[in-house]
Amino acid sequence: MQMTADDFHRQGKIIGLVPTMGYLHEGHLQLVRILRPQCDVLVISIFVNPIQFAPTEDLDKYPRDFERDEQLCRSEKVDIIFYPDNLEMYPQPFHTFINVEKLSEGLCGASRPGHFRGVATVVAKLFNIVKPQLAIFGEKDYQQLMVIKQMVKDLNFDITIHSAPIVREADGLAMSSRNKYLSPEERKAAPLIYQSLLTARTLYQQGMDDPEEITEKMISILQKIPRLKVDYISFVDSQTLWPVTKIKGEVLVALAVYIGQTRLIDNIVIRG
Repeated sequence: MQMTADDFHRQGKIIGLVPTMGYLHEGHLQLVRILRPQCDVLVISIFVNPIQFAPTEDLDKYPRDFERDEQLCRSEKVDIIFYPDNLEMYPQPFHTFINVEKLSEGLCGASRPGHFRGVATVVAKLFNIVKPQLAIFGEKDYQQLMVIKQMVKDLNFDITIHSAPIVREADGLAMSSRNKYLSPEERKAAPLIYQSLLTARTLYQQGMDDPEEITEKMISILQKIPRLKVDYISFVDSQTLWPVTKIKGEVLVALAVYIGQTRLIDNIVIRG
């Protein structure tokens, strides 16, 4: 892939990269559609990255369907699918990792230690292999987006990072490959995740600016979901990701919940 990328660079072509873990859905395809007009060569990577999963997480059962993904890529006029295996990405012995401090410490970083080290490392490797000038990430994984932006800045990657809004189902549930895990009953109730976030925004618009008070209201909504466990609900500065005690400026309301065994994340930005 690196030699192919070098050839494109010599031809003066712009390479765009959409990094994914596969099992593509409309959210991924929206990233493709945004980046497609901005580049000459569009690459999508499909790699379920083992080093961002803890031993107790869903690496082995993470949904995979390469043939389906390939058909979707063709329909969206993707030029190259980069589909490496574990040994290609992590030749043994492998000892080098990237850790973006501060931004990776809260939210999902607190409940998934080492996760963002794995994310930053694999994305850096993808950048070095594919050699894109442009790359795009979705805002559903808001913390990931901020970590990648910081890594690109700190390590002087000559890459422009684009972002795209969350793509939702008609009932408001944020699109995710993990939605496949939900039972019919769980799937029916899952839109309450987004409803709790909209409620947070509405309460702020009505004059409530205390994150603790709003969190209580959000939990009362989320508790209607069967087999629910709240991992976290956090109100943080949208740039630093540090917790705030009062909503002012631009605040990210982010949450992670378990519905049965399925962990889902979502977020919304409140602008004061």
